[in-house]
Amino acid sequence: MGALSADQLSLFASQGYLVVESFASSAEIDGMRKRMDQLLHDFDCSSAMNQQKEMNEFMYESAEKVSFFFEEKAFDDEGNLKQPKEVSMSKVGHALHELDPVFKDYSRSEKITSVLQSLGYKRPVIIQSVYIFKQPGIGAEVPPHQDNSTLYTEPKTTCTGLWLALEDATTANGCMWAIPGSHRNGLVRRLIRGEQGLQFDQPSPSYEQSDFVAIEAKAGSLVLIHGDLVHRSFENQSPKSRHAFSAHVVDTVGCKWSPDNWIRRKVDPEPLYSS
Repeated sequence: MGALSADQLSLFASQGYLVVESFASSAEIDGMRKRMDQLLHDFDCSSAMNQQKEMNEFMYESAEKVSFFFEEKAFDDEGNLKQPKEVSMSKVGHALHELDPVFKDYSRSEKITSVLQSLGYKRPVIIQSVYIFKQPGIGAEVPPHQDNSTLYTEPKTTCTGLWLALEDATTANGCMWAIPGSHRNGLVRRLIRGEQGLQFDQPSPSYEQSDFVAIEAKAGSLVLIHGDLVHRSFENQSPKSRHAFSAHVVDTVGCKWSPDNWIRRKVDPEPLYSS
């Protein structure tokens, strides 16, 4: 269950991403969306102003918590929310896979481990997870990037993104776009956590939009993303949201988590399995 075929593995190796349709059932999708509705209902958003002022520390602490992040365009000039919190949130992360039973069950399911075994992972850990809303009208653009730049293992990079569509992702509501085969060019820059906060060690390359292709995905589809794949998404200017649950996996055999990544955990994550 969840194991990738030889053709799927070949396609992933060639283009750096793979769409696995009907990966999650309608019951799993409904369960995750309802659970997030409950988390949002229980969330006290009076702390929103503090979050905006202390974003770096807030994000650092979120590595081992379930934290709520707002869209920048959700606030007016005085720093007040312009609409209800349910349609103001950008994401919730980064430890849903550890701390919430619904997201933990999915993240540690047999089909997830089967995918990772197919990809050759020996002792994988989920290093972060994020529920993404891509809100109607205000869902922000995500510029071109590579996941290995922020989730770096050394001496070899091992990150793979497991991006599950909880709603249909289309060009209208801000689906992902990627440059097929760009993962074969390697990692071009890293985001380093230092005393002055987070900084890239190299300027961003310029990319031609004509090189990107849209990765549209039906609800329930799993999109696998190679850590060196250059991908992006545009602002959601449509009236429809684009919910997704994304987890990032790294291996812990033959490599180690870089100490200058933004995530610095106090407790090591539990492996999904060991082979």
